[in-house]
Amino acid sequence: MNNNTPDQILHEVKKVIHGKDDIIRLTICAIFAGGHVLLEDIPGVGKTTLATSIARTLSLTYRRVQFTPDVLPSDLLGFQLYDRNSGEFRFQEGNVYTNLFLADEINRTSPKTQSALLEVMEERHATVEGITRELPVPFFVIATQNPFGSSGTQKLPESQLDRFMVCLSMGYPDFTNAVAILKGNSAVDLNEVQAVATAEDIVAIQKIVSDVHIDDSLYEYIVKLTEATRVPEWFALGLSPRGSISLLRMAKANAYFYGRNFVTPEDIHDVFFAVLGHRVKINAQAKAAGKDLHSLLEDVLKQVPVPKMN
Repeated sequence: MNNNTPDQILHEVKKVIHGKDDIIRLTICAIFAGGHVLLEDIPGVGKTTLATSIARTLSLTYRRVQFTPDVLPSDLLGFQLYDRNSGEFRFQEGNVYTNLFLADEINRTSPKTQSALLEVMEERHATVEGITRELPVPFFVIATQNPFGSSGTQKLPESQLDRFMVCLSMGYPDFTNAVAILKGNSAVDLNEVQAVATAEDIVAIQKIVSDVHIDDSLYEYIVKLTEATRVPEWFALGLSPRGSISLLRMAKANAYFYGRNFVTPEDIHDVFFAVLGHRVKINAQAKAAGKDLHSLLEDVLKQVPVPKMN
């Protein structure tokens, strides 16, 4: 690991993900902060490719499950299997026993299976028939979901959404990158992506990120931003304490990404929408007034005074 590791990771992932530098940065920062990532968008814009390329770049073990309605909790957590030769039961591990678990189209599976994943995301262990087994370190979930209303989808509960550190939308490529994709990259070659870090490096980076300095005034700034999302005039659901912690951790990771060992207000601003967008809900009054979540969150950033840094 060296000081250029974030730039090297970005460079490798950009070989297969074009024109989405901010999305890549925020995904990398979430991993540095020890959080999970939710990618919400229509099929075919590169969500799975992003997850796969990150796993390759970081030398992480990687498993993917397509979350269809018939996926069971045991497919994720594992189950006891009777061995006829030995006459004993042995444990058959599920797909979550890996460094990076890709839950593809998570909002197409049953609530029971989603609930099984919830424990894994929060506790970093899996419990099967009363026996708890630790997961590999590091462990991350990158989940994708189709927009609600698409065929076969159902809304994720707020309790599960809150477990994701950030929610990102890939979006369509711009005109220039769309042309480049057609010219030479219509078939993505993940073999181009080279490993530039290891699982041990990521654990070390997480320790460095947790030690990034943040001034007391910025702790207060985060709390004031949080409280501004709890005003009942416009908001039906404000930012939770877990969300505030995610905002802090992401700001630290963003500072590290840019080579600093201290957090600035700009770091908080850089990650603000990714952390809050899936957690905060606006009320009917806001919708009736023609307001949307993004504009209201922009108002929060404008209204809460930014502390002056010494």
